[in-house]
Amino acid sequence: MKFTLSWLKDHLGTDADAGAVADALTRIGLEVEGVHNPGAALSAFRLARVLTAAPHPGADKLQVLSVDAGEDPVQVVCGAPNARAGLVGVFGPPGAHVPGSGVTLKVTVIRAVESWGMMCSARELGLGEEHDGIVELPADAPVGAVYPAWAGLDDPVFDVSVTPNRQDCMGVRGIARDLAAAGLGTLRPLEEVVASRIPPRIRAAPAKAPPPLAEAPGTGAGPLVRTEDPVGCPAVLAQAVSGVTNGPSPEWMRRRLAAIGQKPIGALVDITNYLMIDLGRPLHVYDRATLAGPLVVRRARAGESVVALNGRRYALTPQMTVIADDREVHDIAGIMGGERSGVRDATSDVLIECAWFEPEGIARTGQALALASDARTRFERGVDPAFLDEGLAIATRLVLDLCGGTAGAVTRSGEAPLRTRAHAYDPALAGTLGGLAVAPERQRAILESLGFAVTEDWRVTPPTWRRDIDGPADLVEEVIRIEGLDKVAAVPLPRVAGDDGGVARPTATPEQKRERRTR
Repeated sequence: MKFTLSWLKDHLGTDADAGAVADALTRIGLEVEGVHNPGAALSAFRLARVLTAAPHPGADKLQVLSVDAGEDPVQVVCGAPNARAGLVGVFGPPGAHVPGSGVTLKVTVIRAVESWGMMCSARELGLGEEHDGIVELPADAPVGAVYPAWAGLDDPVFDVSVTPNRQDCMGVRGIARDLAAAGLGTLRPLEEVVASRIPPRIRAAPAKAPPPLAEAPGTGAGPLVRTEDPVGCPAVLAQAVSGVTNGPSPEWMRRRLAAIGQKPIGALVDITNYLMIDLGRPLHVYDRATLAGPLVVRRARAGESVVALNGRRYALTPQMTVIADDREVHDIAGIMGGERSGVRDATSDVLIECAWFEPEGIARTGQALALASDARTRFERGVDPAFLDEGLAIATRLVLDLCGGTAGAVTRSGEAPLRTRAHAYDPALAGTLGGLAVAPERQRAILESLGFAVTEDWRVTPPTWRRDIDGPADLVEEVIRIEGLDKVAAVPLPRVAGDDGGVARPTATPEQKRERRTR
């Protein structure tokens, strides 16, 4: 699970730096595999203005530029077709390491003309695949400024290893909730977080902007969508949006997706990928022009297959849940969509699908097909069954805000299993079972901050996003890890003679002992 520090701070009100966040994650049992700052690799690069651009005397496709990077103008030989006087771009001085090419710049001579650095493309900076020309920045960008600081790239990226039982931490918000419970900051209301991402032009027009978590108002009937596999897919919701424009997603969204290794594709796909990482809620968007008849969640039929978005064809079996229309299978449910119905640049009418899939079935299908995906990683752990309506509402709202169009009504089929039950809990277990005495009211505060409901007589009900909680021992684990695993004293178990307890006696045979001595 990867996310950036700024992304985390969308959900978590805190002044903590990357080091403090990493320490807190470790204390509460979320293993940090790494933290790196992509902006650090670009710290030598500066914003620069091209003062003059003249043809190279010895090469038709090269120009000799005079570049102002905040100090005395320097001469740079450049082959970019868009290089011109007045352009503001990114300059790498001698000594700077170019991450996209692995080259360390030095003063060089190109066709008998000295060049003191380079003006860089996005690919050379490691920020994208664009290499047809150098980066073009706003004309009023501050010449001489450090590029990553100005561009907001000084944003540490966390890589957290999430164990299979912590499905709630497969989204940035779940991790923020844990950190808030541990006292690192305040969990911001989700409605506030979603509203902050609305484009200013829409935020300024309340009449056009319904509450962010409310169902987007629709016109006309909802799409024809239903589930015929109540075990594999107990519930599916869908909403159609007509007249969308599938252009690039906003810069802030592209930047965050790229920072964690997700390639930005286009607004419609980027929205679903962003919400999957942000809220742990996978969704899928279909191009309605490719669909024939109702969209049905069912078991695959013998002999059916589908070409997935990765371009590979998969043979399906009747044990697998799929999403199909009257003509063909379009989706390996909960794992990967089909190539035929995927959205494209020219897509104008879409159907947004939000479903709950049975985790064990998703795991079996993924294993049988040897097919991994970010969606599978979340569905096989178990996404929040109570977050279908809100998840679809947020996705539809973003599509309307970023791509335009008109929404139809929502279609709901089936009912998600809200499997929550109360557990009798004794606060004394924190000391006897967890090895750390914690005041009862502190335990109550911890559990409630994690979303648990706690009655006066200590009946504790887990939130819908915590399907891993199965009894009092799990509640002790929650209390102890948030209080701080580092506070649990390391106490050796007593060695007791005989076989009635304590540390087990050594079991190495005489032959094994001789081998160890020999080695």
